[in-house]
Amino acid sequence: MSARNNAIASNARDIKAHAAAFLEQRDCGDWAEADQAALAAWLAESSAHHIAYLRLSAAWARTERLVALRPPEGAPRTRAPQRALWRRLAGSAVALLAVAALGVTGANFMLQPRERIYATALGGHQTVRLDDGSRIELNTNTTLRAAVNMRHRTVWLDGGEAFFQIAHDTGHPFIVMAGDHRVTVLGTKFLVRRDTNRLEVAVVEGRVRFDGADGRVSLQSAYLTQGDVVVATSSVVSSPKQSEQALASELGWRRGVVVFDNTTLGEAAAEFNRYNQQKIVVDTSVANLTIGGTFRTSDIKLFARVAKDILGLRVETRGDTDVISR
Repeated sequence: MSARNNAIASNARDIKAHAAAFLEQRDCGDWAEADQAALAAWLAESSAHHIAYLRLSAAWARTERLVALRPPEGAPRTRAPQRALWRRLAGSAVALLAVAALGVTGANFMLQPRERIYATALGGHQTVRLDDGSRIELNTNTTLRAAVNMRHRTVWLDGGEAFFQIAHDTGHPFIVMAGDHRVTVLGTKFLVRRDTNRLEVAVVEGRVRFDGADGRVSLQSAYLTQGDVVVATSSVVSSPKQSEQALASELGWRRGVVVFDNTTLGEAAAEFNRYNQQKIVVDTSVANLTIGGTFRTSDIKLFARVAKDILGLRVETRGDTDVISR
């Protein structure tokens, strides 16, 4: 094998090992918002990273369900075999053959949907059509896992923002898990945005239930209808009402735009930074000045020009950063 082929093979092994490390950590429950951000950044670096992560995750999802059928009732299950399996999956395709050799079948397993992972890079936008007829649009830097068929309908929003258009099925509710909360629907249109310390759910059409991850009714539980919004942080849950126009503006990213209406420069810059490698930094002395207008999500130059020509501010480019100040 040539030196070039050796280098390619070595790089592929490194990518598999890196993907396996992320999946092992997530599976063991030691998963924080910082880990999710690191995963999203790593996936955005290369399509090879994304493919490796999808393949290993799909293989583990199948293995987890097969092995779950094997132990006798009450037998303990440990994480050690799972960690060993991650290393085998990352190191060789032989592990996949070993899984197939188990030959375990069962009606329950056959009915379970296979988990799929969808992810967008910084500035990305993807539309996903699920087996039950539902449709999900992923915004920039978003990771979503879906286990959906005609009988089981659950997705996990690990980070980012998604707009859901759910096929109506009274017998099989559609569940969106987002951190410590869940959204349960029968058929509706709604937005879920999950940032590091903030979760927002906004209903465009229909009715959803918002509550804790275990599904129990609590002081934070709520039924939401058209125009209702829930914003949850680690300590507070609020329910502001939004107008139809405000909801349409918030969904501007589906058309590739961000809409500002009396928005502070600081908030506007943070929104642009969600979509672009080139970042905007606003000096604290001007961060509370307000701006309005509709901008393409990638049009940082227009935003900077408005700040300079309309607001009379100074814009200085320093490498991959634009600094706005007086």
